[in-house]
Amino acid sequence: MPDTLALETLQVQVNRDRLQPVQAWFEQQGWQPLPFQREAWEAFLAGNSGMIQVPTGSGKTYAAVMGAIAEMLETPTTGLQLLYLTPLRALSRDIEQSIRRPITDMGWNLRVESRTGDTSSAKKTRQLKNMPEILITTPESLALMLSYKGADQLFKSLRLVILDEWHELMSSKRGTQTELCLTYLRSVCPAVRTWAVSATLGNVEEAAQTAVGRNAKPVIVRTNLRRDTVIKSILPESVDTFPWAGHLGLHLFEELVNALDICKSTLIFTNTRFQSERWYQAISFAMPEHADKIALHHSSIDFSEREAIEAGLKDGRIKWVVCTSSLDLGVDFQPVERVVQIGSAKNIARLLQRAGRSQHVPQGTSEIFFLPTNALELLEISAFRHGLEQGAIESRRPLNKPYDVLIQHLITLACGDGFQPELTLGAIQQTVSYANLTDSEFHWILEFIEHGGKCLGAYPRYKKVVQENGVYRVTDAQIARMHRMGIGTITSNQLVQIRYMTQGTIGTVEEGFVSKLQPGDVFFFAGKQLEFFMMKDMVMYVKAAKKKSTITPTWAGGNLAISDTLSTHLRQEIERVKEQPRQNEECDRLSPILQAQSRISQLPALNEFLIECCKTREGQHLYVF
Repeated sequence: MPDTLALETLQVQVNRDRLQPVQAWFEQQGWQPLPFQREAWEAFLAGNSGMIQVPTGSGKTYAAVMGAIAEMLETPTTGLQLLYLTPLRALSRDIEQSIRRPITDMGWNLRVESRTGDTSSAKKTRQLKNMPEILITTPESLALMLSYKGADQLFKSLRLVILDEWHELMSSKRGTQTELCLTYLRSVCPAVRTWAVSATLGNVEEAAQTAVGRNAKPVIVRTNLRRDTVIKSILPESVDTFPWAGHLGLHLFEELVNALDICKSTLIFTNTRFQSERWYQAISFAMPEHADKIALHHSSIDFSEREAIEAGLKDGRIKWVVCTSSLDLGVDFQPVERVVQIGSAKNIARLLQRAGRSQHVPQGTSEIFFLPTNALELLEISAFRHGLEQGAIESRRPLNKPYDVLIQHLITLACGDGFQPELTLGAIQQTVSYANLTDSEFHWILEFIEHGGKCLGAYPRYKKVVQENGVYRVTDAQIARMHRMGIGTITSNQLVQIRYMTQGTIGTVEEGFVSKLQPGDVFFFAGKQLEFFMMKDMVMYVKAAKKKSTITPTWAGGNLAISDTLSTHLRQEIERVKEQPRQNEECDRLSPILQAQSRISQLPALNEFLIECCKTREGQHLYVF
């Protein structure tokens, strides 16, 4: 029997030789690979799939990609070999730059490109004819690629799929869509490996299994790197004048401005785009002499302007950026020294993610200023602190066989090379989301997409696929075209583009907002005062306005729910306050309100559900705690 120790020693030496180009680049930078990075590379080279779960800013991107790059250099071939999926198209440029850096420095013969909604049509067409070795894209863009004939040829050389920020995708329909796309890629290229990357998750094993599929055993790579998070509160002078509800928090904007330093680079996170617009207005009004150092960043602002803001933040020209979740993830902002959270993040993992934007280096200490927008958020700050001390992180679980996502996926396949039902069902059942999908359910779905089901059979447009020799295909070019235009699971209202009369695009707003405006009305968007001129072909034409206005666009989907983990800690916080009212400065400041609640009504215990009813001039009111 061979000596096991000798075989292991030989394998280590082989991997060291294979990783020599990567090691050489690290040494050129004056770095040494971290243990978890080397572990991830060796696991990939051994043919494994898995998940990398380490804190934000620890070097996850290089841990995920360098093993595959080493293999690509060792056994070069043509075509797409590394597919990098990111949940936000805003991240693709930063990821592309990070991956291109060692390739350029070392002169490796590899191409890196992005393919998102911001990519030009000409570049997308060229990519389909000549794919780069490394492609960064989103789940929606991947699904769109699968809808074209010859998709199997695009992915036949694939070695690795990376699922970046997997905690953001997994528990949504976008995550389910990703699972389904992966089943197709594995059917085309059975040897492809899948590695998920995540910073903040409570159920790592389940998340890893969801990423790699049911027929693979995931390797989980962790690290003992620790990133401390320091939460500092910006508190009102008195709780008597502090609102009980609301989410803007503008009554404390002077306190925030006084607490910050314009010389320190700062991300000011809000929970909605409307809130970010209003806060940018307030801060710009308070600090007109520093207007060139303050910027606004959210997903509805035009891509080129967002790109310029990110570059300005990196090179130090811009110091403060008021932003939303558009800067939550992945983007590498090492110059950022401080993070502000306006209003409760409603989620411990989200707070950690945003805090991790500051000191974005391994083992740095993240500092976050927390500005409450109403009185009860003072209690949430205290609950956040105790949750972080106990290491509490929300779990994200895959959805249970959503039919609508599966229907869309099957039509996507039918638009491309078509699908055989028996083989496709077997592949789908290897996902965690559809592990319990029955034959009868699948046949019902086939009936629905082929004939419109029992309700829609009379309408030709719902007969989307036809069966030819046991293969389901979309043969109507119009159906295929309309399907491609609607691929994805992100719901939103119809978007209208905003343009100057003589210049370029500013961004997008929802049609419902535009419908309420009259020509000549002035509104605030993207940090600018704009006058509505006219609407034509779903484009809103505007011109710069001198007249001031507080009218600001609103967008659907702005409400965030408190996570179950934070809810548990919030209830525990009420119990602690009942036993020891003055635990910290937040609870101390909130004490008068809690005392009034206890005196007039009741502070609910952990096992109690409090319902309050009252009658005012406005009518009957019902409050549930």
